[in-house]
Amino acid sequence: MHLELSDEQELFTTSLREWLGERADSSSIRGWLDAGDPAAFERLFVDDGWAAVGFGEDLGGQGGGLLELALTAREVGRAAAPSSGWLQSAIVLPALSDEPALMRAATEYFDNGFPGKIFPAMRELIRRLHDAGCEVWAVSSSNEWVIRAAMKHFEIPEERILAAAVKIEDGIITDRLIRVPSGPGKPQALREVVKKQIDAAFGNARWDTEMLAMAKHAFAVNPNPDLEATALQRGWTIYFPDGTHHR
Repeated sequence: MHLELSDEQELFTTSLREWLGERADSSSIRGWLDAGDPAAFERLFVDDGWAAVGFGEDLGGQGGGLLELALTAREVGRAAAPSSGWLQSAIVLPALSDEPALMRAATEYFDNGFPGKIFPAMRELIRRLHDAGCEVWAVSSSNEWVIRAAMKHFEIPEERILAAAVKIEDGIITDRLIRVPSGPGKPQALREVVKKQIDAAFGNARWDTEMLAMAKHAFAVNPNPDLEATALQRGWTIYFPDGTHHR
């Protein structure tokens, strides 16, 4: 799925990607992780002003909203930069009012940003799995409100969604993380919650590798080049839906 971006949002995305390439290249990331200081990236991220984009001025940010936060998360994830602190803020700060307000914003974001961007073949596959009586789970490192909004289009109930989540008290969202299912966190969440053998798993990025590896049958759907290489090496099925192409 791809967002339709304005010229300003395209410029923001390009600028952030270039900054990440200069300040958070793979050797720098390995150095931070080897030194046990993953927060080094977030200090750069804050000092250079990127961490404030997507947050309202009333929260000390530079403006923007949920779409800008999603674009930032996509680019930071693409660079594999250690960003758990920023992610926690991105989940919590926009929702300081109440959860229903955030759910409404998430639904508006998805319904306005993704019309016609769902692969028909995947929608049909999930419908057939439902008809066959299969349990279908959605696992994502994106925040649970956006994923809940998205999964309504696939008739996947909220109780079968494992996404980035925080504690909620009396309808107010707190800053205490429950989970962020990414990389090894995806199979961990499935083992803790589903507690069953996974028959089939579908993913499109390297952060899905561990989840795909735990399933009896793994499918790389419109994969990023790094996941495609892993899928070829491990003999997993690779599928490019109509309208996509090899990257």
